[in-house]
Amino acid sequence: MTARMVDRSKRGAGLVGLVAALAVTLACMGTPGTEPAAPPPAPPASEASGEPVDGSMSVEEFERDISGAVRLAEQYWKERFTESGQRFEAVRRVLTYSRNGEISCGQQEIPRNNAVYCPAGDFIAYDVNWAVAAFRQIGDAFIFFLLGHEYAHAIQARLGIQHQFTIQSELQADCMAGAYLGDSVQSGQLDLQDGDLDEFRAGLEAVGDDPDQPWFAEGSHGTARQRIESFFRGYDSSFSACDLT
Repeated sequence: MTARMVDRSKRGAGLVGLVAALAVTLACMGTPGTEPAAPPPAPPASEASGEPVDGSMSVEEFERDISGAVRLAEQYWKERFTESGQRFEAVRRVLTYSRNGEISCGQQEIPRNNAVYCPAGDFIAYDVNWAVAAFRQIGDAFIFFLLGHEYAHAIQARLGIQHQFTIQSELQADCMAGAYLGDSVQSGQLDLQDGDLDEFRAGLEAVGDDPDQPWFAEGSHGTARQRIESFFRGYDSSFSACDLT
């Protein structure tokens, strides 16, 4: 089951909806993701259209989607800060890495198969091999959600929001990512197609914590139900539903 969302800020590339088979953890600071399968071979082309088949897209398209997702998140949060009379500063850098310890956040090495926001250096970093594999296997909706979630952590830092437990920060970031995507659809920056909401829901179900994981454990992101509720609270009601105080 696939559907498309179009980032109107770039030239017509499709945003393929998340699929129920999603098995990659959306990891944040200090929480390693799962080992991805090896990236698939070069994308096959449809005989009718010459277009890559959904879920098997090129590195060049991956790079365009990364740039588009960052640009859209920056635009969205800049507008929100401007509306509230605050000065906005974009995240300083978005970095890639491919080996354990290649990049550190403060004194902590960032592990492979991960994506993080580092407040110490004000950067987002992601394992490029893991991200490309996920992009090809899942679709480019993963990239927009991933960057939206990590950019939300940067906004939390700018607003001075602190939480006692990891899960509170993660569920709030899910809500903020939902707001960013939902508001972008409402403004016409993204074009939502039939079935996309169901696919986002299926994807969030796949990245929820194991039901036996204590909610107060370090690194907890929330159960599937909690993550879905948080995401769609932001998606339906905008960032005002995310308790950004």
